[in-house]
Amino acid sequence: MGKKKVMMESFDSVLRRQMQDKEFAQEYGALGKEYELAAEFIVLRKERKMTQAEVARRARTSQPAIARLESGTYRNLSLSFLRRVAKVLKAEPEVHLRRV
Repeated sequence: MGKKKVMMESFDSVLRRQMQDKEFAQEYGALGKEYELAAEFIVLRKERKMTQAEVARRARTSQPAIARLESGTYRNLSLSFLRRVAKVLKAEPEVHLRRV
C-alpha cells in the first residue's frame, strides 16, 4: 500500500483564518493575556531546566496546579500563588491595571 502524503495546515494559517471571524477574534483577544502569562511560565521553567513536578515541589503546590497555570486555564489565580511559583523560577510577577 502506498504512503499518503498528509498536508497539515500550520497553526498560524488556521489562526489567521479564524481571526477573520469577529466573535472568535474578540474571544481570542480576551484570553490572550492568560495564554501570554502561561507561555512566560513555560519559557522560564524550561530555561531553568525544571519539570512541572520540581517547580510544584519547591513552590509547595501540586504538579496539576502547575499544569493548569501553564495551560492558561487556571481560574481564581492568586497573587500569592504567582509569587511562590515565580520565586522558584527566579522571577517576580508584575500586575498592572489599565483603563479601558
